[in-house]
Amino acid sequence: MEGLAVPFPHLLPLPPFPKLATVTAVAAISTSTSTSTGGGGGGFISLKQQQLQLRPRRGSPPYCTASSSSSSHSQSEEEERVSGDSIRERFLNFYASRGHKVLPSASLVPDDPTVLLTIAGMLQFKPIFLGNVPRQVPRATTSQRCIRTNDVNNVGNTSRHHTFFEMLGNFSFGDYFKKQAIQWAWDLSTVEFGLPPQRLWISVYQDDDESFQLWSQQVGVPVERIKRLGEDDNFWTSGVTGPCGPCSEIYYDFHPERGYIDAQDLGDDTRFIEFYNLVFMQYNKKDDGSLEPLKQMNIDTGLGLERLARILQKVPNNYETDLILPIIEKASQLANVSYGISDDQTKRYLKIVGDHMRAIVFLISDGVVPSNVGRGYVVRRLIRRVVRTGRLLGIKGDGRGDLEGAFLPTIAEKVVELSTHIDADVKNRAPRILEELKREEFRFVQTLERGEKLLDEKLADAISSAERNGSVPCLAGEDVFILYDTYGFPMEITKEVAEERGVCIDMNGFDIEMEKQRRQSQAAHNTVKLAIGSGTNIADNVPDTEFIGHESLYCKAIVASLVVNGDPAVQVSEGSNVEVLLNKTPFYAESGGQIGDHGFLYISEGENQPKAVVEIIDVQKSFGNIFVHKGRVQKGVVEVGKQVEATVDVKLRQRAKVHHTATHLLQAALKKVIGQETSQAGSLVAFDRLRFDFNFHRPLLDSELAEIEVLINGWIENAILLQTKVMPLADAKRAGAIAMFGEKYGEEVRVVEVPGVSMELCGGTHVSNTSEIRGFKVISEQGIASGVRRIEAVAGEAFIEYVNARDSYLKQLCSTLKVKPEEVTARIENLLEELRVARNENSAVRAKAAVYKASVIANRAFLVGNSKQYRILVECLDDVDAESLKSAAEYLMETLADPAAIVLGSCPGEGKVSLVAAFTPGVVDQGIQAGKFIGQIAKLCGGGGGGRPNFAQAGGRKPDNLADALEKAKSELIAHLGENGN
Repeated sequence: MEGLAVPFPHLLPLPPFPKLATVTAVAAISTSTSTSTGGGGGGFISLKQQQLQLRPRRGSPPYCTASSSSSSHSQSEEEERVSGDSIRERFLNFYASRGHKVLPSASLVPDDPTVLLTIAGMLQFKPIFLGNVPRQVPRATTSQRCIRTNDVNNVGNTSRHHTFFEMLGNFSFGDYFKKQAIQWAWDLSTVEFGLPPQRLWISVYQDDDESFQLWSQQVGVPVERIKRLGEDDNFWTSGVTGPCGPCSEIYYDFHPERGYIDAQDLGDDTRFIEFYNLVFMQYNKKDDGSLEPLKQMNIDTGLGLERLARILQKVPNNYETDLILPIIEKASQLANVSYGISDDQTKRYLKIVGDHMRAIVFLISDGVVPSNVGRGYVVRRLIRRVVRTGRLLGIKGDGRGDLEGAFLPTIAEKVVELSTHIDADVKNRAPRILEELKREEFRFVQTLERGEKLLDEKLADAISSAERNGSVPCLAGEDVFILYDTYGFPMEITKEVAEERGVCIDMNGFDIEMEKQRRQSQAAHNTVKLAIGSGTNIADNVPDTEFIGHESLYCKAIVASLVVNGDPAVQVSEGSNVEVLLNKTPFYAESGGQIGDHGFLYISEGENQPKAVVEIIDVQKSFGNIFVHKGRVQKGVVEVGKQVEATVDVKLRQRAKVHHTATHLLQAALKKVIGQETSQAGSLVAFDRLRFDFNFHRPLLDSELAEIEVLINGWIENAILLQTKVMPLADAKRAGAIAMFGEKYGEEVRVVEVPGVSMELCGGTHVSNTSEIRGFKVISEQGIASGVRRIEAVAGEAFIEYVNARDSYLKQLCSTLKVKPEEVTARIENLLEELRVARNENSAVRAKAAVYKASVIANRAFLVGNSKQYRILVECLDDVDAESLKSAAEYLMETLADPAAIVLGSCPGEGKVSLVAAFTPGVVDQGIQAGKFIGQIAKLCGGGGGGRPNFAQAGGRKPDNLADALEKAKSELIAHLGENGN
């Protein structure tokens, strides 16, 4: 089709599937009923015009012998296996031939703050559905990588639940609607993929008579196989308000022999599987709950690739398709088991590994680094679940002879091998992915054994306590939190293990503990929220802004719109904050990590006297490619329709240009010094500095940072002339251009090249020659998350300011210390040594004073018990510090004869409490442990602590409670030792 670009080189037109199904047309295919717009390939084929005859089955997938017998198809049948890759390919080609533009999958890291991860194929089109961004094409088709973790506990337990899956979709943006969508979905299913029509069932919304008639009359599906379902099942909403509409689903029937009477529930997984969902986005839900027709009616569909592969490959579940089974086979080899003859528990474990490894590899490939927050927590949780599951399977080592080696990278290699047609970039990122998995596995294994031992003990205690009390065994929330916080056990894993032992967990208690330390993870949103905002009307009336800022820093423009506090305005007077929309602008809008330009808008009155002045302090992109100039009216009145002179602050623009080009040089230098596998994880290009985040597993050495600076300053000295070109995205990638982290690109991209150094896709502003940068200096390097480092640096004018400031500080320091610059280090080291000696002497004096106080109070010890007497001493030593309090307790242990129990407290500073417990062997033998004892006493002072059975320290934050806490300690010691001393 003319003008149709297919960005995937493997997506070439193919003939109909050979050997899958033979389609015999018993009547001529009618094209007269086609209402396709935009040249959409081919006419509609009704059910009455089709006869399909499936080929017999020819073979079973490896390791599936036992479980495949449960399939409704006879083992004696044979067929050619249909690969998952070919299903994806044929789907996209089917809709491409019907006028749809094939678009690439969006990243798993969405550009949408309402969701944590990409959970649906429609997510990348959300701004179009909202009307915030104009459509680029009337119809599109994609194969979208998706992540959903809300059903993670169902993975391996059901035949169809996954954390990672591919959603094949076709979309219409105000183009075709129900008639074409329904017919094409049917043609795809029955003709393209050869599914027997008699095995397909349809669901529609209960009030959607139009869809019911299209399925029954246009397509020819018997009404007995069309089910009307309620709002919960077949009416899609984006939220409380916003776009919504009925949906219709296609189900495959694995057991048609059961007839219609046994088909009351399409949700019966033993008989049906829903594989294709059509959403008819035709209403806007208002605040009062009423529905109004949308101006632009849209189509959003989703077909589960794994589900269709299961159907076409005739296997009993999604896991045994060629999309996942090779990963399961690799795990089976490492575990030395055979999937096909394994018991159900082993198969479940293998399915978990197969599913989660796909999610993990693609998440890390898309830049998600394991951590304890947000997306990082999602991938860390999945990794740790696989590690634990692998241990349950008996996997030891990497399968290459190293019994202490990591096994995740070995399985991940198989995922990378299978990723070619899903995301070609995964293979290029494989070294980083495998290294990250190795580090994360080793990190978890270090604490896993201790955590498992503690969890076993806590579960045994819970079960034993429940048996004694006749209650339901429950694991305390505090214990769940300790496992999470100290041993790295995700709460979900603890819950899963506990449930395997028949123990529930105290979620309320866990939540309380998490709140104390600030919740470290947030659940991913699992719905895509759409809402029609007030900005939609503005976008409808304002065209895209023409950006001329690469060529000029000045232009005359027309005020297209004014916005004050989110509402449109015709004019804005002096002193008001305003957002100005122009028809064209030299101002750069924040994107690609670079902040927006500053400057002024002038409305001239004549004789070069400005009638109105607006100071611009920020520029953002909104509603697609509309530039929003944010500022304040300093003088006069600005009005819609007036001409303004837009002027960018030249000095600040130069600072941004310098830092942006320096950022490109920094990335190139990092790749040379620490390895090509490092990749960008974020950036900031500001007027006063640059910030660059990158994936790396350790801090950079001083020598590495020095080498980076030498490289960059060398490139600056070489005065390299930059080259910028606009070219097709595919050509740019083939030329080796690096994409900026988190950015989205159109078909045409701008490539910025520093010849011989770097080549990146970038729409930002840059210097013409590297000599304009003048100088580069790293000011900090630090870790910001697990596996992510951050460099901050200065260049150009900011570099000069930094050097001058440091020189000024050094001069002041030299003046204060009365030394030369080269003597500063030695002088400071001498001062620090003198300070250390003075502090030690002071500590020794304080310790002696505390010991003296202890000698004075030693005679206050009193005896309890009859046949055997115990000495008890509980005292407050006023403001003695914690270390001196320890010395006093040690002195008293030596002074008082065994058996003796000593508890001392003090308030060493405002809001501080120190406690110490010292028990001689005779007291410890009575079952009192100093660590546990003083920990409970410290809680009365708002703190905690612990230590050895004979000696422990604790602290608190409530000095006013110290007297009561010491009295509590005394009474408990008397009660315990007095009773045991008889």
